[in-house]
Amino acid sequence: MELGQVLEALPPLTDPRVLVGTDRRDDAAVFQIDGDRALVATVDFFTPIVDDPEAFGAIAAANALSDVYAMGATPLFALSILAFPREKLGAGLLQKIVAGGAAKLAEAGVPVVGGHSVDDSEPKFGYAVTGEVRPGEVIRNEGGQPGDRVYLTKPLGTGLVATAIKRGLCPPKLEGQAIALMTRLNREASVAMRAAGAHAATDVTGYGLIGHLANFRVGAEIELGRVPLLDGVRELAAQDLFPSGSRRNHAAAAGIVDWEVGELDQLILCDAQTSGGLLVALPPERAADFERRCRDAAWIGSLTGGGRIRVRP
Repeated sequence: MELGQVLEALPPLTDPRVLVGTDRRDDAAVFQIDGDRALVATVDFFTPIVDDPEAFGAIAAANALSDVYAMGATPLFALSILAFPREKLGAGLLQKIVAGGAAKLAEAGVPVVGGHSVDDSEPKFGYAVTGEVRPGEVIRNEGGQPGDRVYLTKPLGTGLVATAIKRGLCPPKLEGQAIALMTRLNREASVAMRAAGAHAATDVTGYGLIGHLANFRVGAEIELGRVPLLDGVRELAAQDLFPSGSRRNHAAAAGIVDWEVGELDQLILCDAQTSGGLLVALPPERAADFERRCRDAAWIGSLTGGGRIRVRP
């Protein structure tokens, strides 16, 4: 909500080469450079959410790449963004963060070609990533049609896990599962949705599942029982370990969601994620193809008309 208010202060975009700008809250900007090519650009960085420095770097890299994958694009290169308290953090720790991120980008075939660092009281790390896509093949968070099936490609729960880690309350097994999830690239899902002719897509991050679903700007019906969760997340939710962002997401959803489930489940669906999966809308006749190509895809509901979101058990 706060970000939307900030973006409203920007002047209107009139350059016809800007195919996707700030007006639609999409995952990345798209700028057409000729008839066959458009650049896709995004930037993302955040404070540590896990204790392992290499894992933190890898999560930051996977998270930044995800915005490009969500647009149906291929990432080309990355610039690193690093803020750290130089008097408190040793160079060895910083090297591990940077190495973790570089290794994940190398897995994606994306070189780190530069970056910038500043002295700051709190460490932050991330990347600006540039990708490429054909102008007519951009997959936006709009374009979904009533009747489309909605798929989620990663389980929910990383916001709860991150809070539990900070408080020393996360079981080690669940922490490991969450790290594996957050460092998993959305590349396979992106390739699969392009091949299946997806109408719309976005990645599930800070707005939570419901907030990002709302950005499709059509109605939807979601079946709670179909939504995948990390094992053990419900136990964390029962301890009220939701980050503040999840509660803000829940409050913002009040006017657009018809809830038929309890408040705990509502908050889980609004849980602010890091490096979450892709949320994909595609025609039902292409569903089998998508499921075959993306092994982790979970069918969680369908798009409807009317603009409201219904969540049923």
